[in-house]
Amino acid sequence: MDGILIVDKPQGMTSHDVVDVVRRLYETRKVGHAGTLDPMATGVLVMLIGKATKASQDFSAEEKEYDATLVFGARSATGDAWGRLSYSNKPANFTDDEIRSAFKQFEGEIEQTPPAYSAKKINGVKMYHLARQGRSIEARPRKILIKEISISKIILPEVSFKITCSMGTYVRQLCVDIGDLLGCGGYLSALERTRSGRFTISQANPLEELKKMSSAQLAERVLSI
Repeated sequence: MDGILIVDKPQGMTSHDVVDVVRRLYETRKVGHAGTLDPMATGVLVMLIGKATKASQDFSAEEKEYDATLVFGARSATGDAWGRLSYSNKPANFTDDEIRSAFKQFEGEIEQTPPAYSAKKINGVKMYHLARQGRSIEARPRKILIKEISISKIILPEVSFKITCSMGTYVRQLCVDIGDLLGCGGYLSALERTRSGRFTISQANPLEELKKMSSAQLAERVLSI
């Protein structure tokens, strides 16, 4: 079977965990994904089956959209709520205008340093492996494009926002950088990918539902390239 399967990745699974499930369901080893989601994140994960795996780089390079929540007042070892937190002495008593102004500074083409706990490779080794060994190495900043950030809700210390961005954007690092800019620290507490290229969350299949389907039903969920 060849084609594209859009999965709504559940929280707690790695992207590779999802690949393993799809391999079992479709009885093929030739399965990949287009764009890693952290275990804490949920949402659109583009799965490529059979000959579609050849287009992995093309699909991975496409624009992404996310719904996210930033929490001010602490820094996380991993940049998200699953890391060890260090709380700040500076209260997050900012005005809405101050927060919107801080977010606005990260819109457009910027340089972002990948977080230590990330899948980016340094000399062939994923950074999170080095970080877990206490050998954290700071990666070089790289250019990304944050096409748009729109704040949907501010209830301090939390800020919910939507972001449209290029491949390679770390939303948790964005939260860290905004918290550092305002001087009180910040981390990502929730992240859902709502779009990857032309594929949206409305097209995504919950993994638990896929597990209950017959072979014929599973085949119907596969989109042509």
